[in-house]
Amino acid sequence: MKATITDVAKIAGVSMKTVSRVLNNEPNVAAKTREKVLAVAADLRYSPNLAAKGLASSKSYLVALVYDNPSPYYIAKIQAGAIDACRKFGYHLVPEPLQLPDVGDEESQAETVRHLLHRLPVDGVILTPPLSDSPGVIKALEAMKIPFVLIAPSGRENGFNAVKMDDIQAAREMTEFLIAQGHKSIGFIKGHPEHSATALRYEGFRDAMANARLTVHSHEVIQGDFSFRSGVNAAEALLSDKDSHPSAIFASNDDMAAGVVSVASRLGIIVPDELSVCGFDDTPLAKILFPQLTTVQQPIYEMGFHAVKTLVDPTQKSKPAETRNLEFKLVVRDSALIQSR
Repeated sequence: MKATITDVAKIAGVSMKTVSRVLNNEPNVAAKTREKVLAVAADLRYSPNLAAKGLASSKSYLVALVYDNPSPYYIAKIQAGAIDACRKFGYHLVPEPLQLPDVGDEESQAETVRHLLHRLPVDGVILTPPLSDSPGVIKALEAMKIPFVLIAPSGRENGFNAVKMDDIQAAREMTEFLIAQGHKSIGFIKGHPEHSATALRYEGFRDAMANARLTVHSHEVIQGDFSFRSGVNAAEALLSDKDSHPSAIFASNDDMAAGVVSVASRLGIIVPDELSVCGFDDTPLAKILFPQLTTVQQPIYEMGFHAVKTLVDPTQKSKPAETRNLEFKLVVRDSALIQSR
């Protein structure tokens, strides 16, 4: 038979309320008692029934991950981190794709969110970009009094809980790396125009070029949308003249960088001997490509984990809203080498 909370309390020699406090990670429980209850629960393979917990506490123990993002890898990593945090704190994650109306139509955006959450009782919401920058979505959640955490907002997160990394600094450091390798002509492929990271990464690129007194040529900056196809289109424009193309191309994500490598191969341009290529995200694709891709590893899993923790960890609820900045890492692989140009 499945173990109950009564079984755990009886064997651990504590009250059911104490067991509940331990399993809900609430404070004011002695460390020794907490360890004993957790050990007994593990031995009995006890897992609380979310429906029963909800009835007893007026909570649903559900957290919604609401997203509208063209990168399946990004969402999968956010989801993996969020699921692990939910399991740790006794919650369940509900992924909800949501396609917003046109940018600027705040009332329609708010109505879309209200329609979704009126039929989905949740204790909190995680918003990924571009939703984390939508005033309509944020206003709707505030009006419904549903706690939320923004993932990677553009900088308008004052007063709200947010988890992010420094996209400007990451792009700046990647550009500085290319410049240190001897590159003076560097092409740049922007991401989706509605995503805040697009402008931030371009800003970091421009900062590094300006600091090195290098010119950013308008014909070497191409608008993409984070998709492989847009990377292909951008690379065809940047590499159309085989004798005068940039010596390096920095794409705003790995999918677009893969498009660059593909076009270079088709045109007979050798990466990295004749063209260095860098991306952003450090997706599995970065290691599958030949040559393997130099890129920025951003803490996607960790952002999902800490977003849930901010929402449901009892020790976090009394703290004022804050922005948590997580560390990124430059991952140097074979797609970028010293150039003689």
